[in-house]
Amino acid sequence: MYEACYPMEEGKILHEEHTEWPLFEVTIYGTKLETLKISKRLMCSIKHLPLRLTVHYEHSTEKAIEAGIAKDPTIVWNGKIIIEGLIPAEEITEIFENLLKSCK
Repeated sequence: MYEACYPMEEGKILHEEHTEWPLFEVTIYGTKLETLKISKRLMCSIKHLPLRLTVHYEHSTEKAIEAGIAKDPTIVWNGKIIIEGLIPAEEITEIFENLLKSCK
């Protein structure tokens, strides 16, 4: 299982073996350092939840501006900004718990 918190590898699926769980595909916008920080925090926050997650990283400022991104880092799911900035892990957990509820 996933004991340590670490940044997610792009394209890899967290909990890939649980095909019965919903798959969330997110894009993390920001500098390499900031996306690394939020990715690690994201892993720590959701590794216990019954969901699968895959991440794409976008470091292009131009693409971020085109997507309406104003803060570094920002996490986008289904075209919606769900997290802006380095928010506390508890808030990340709550956001994904609510997303899970909306999938049921």
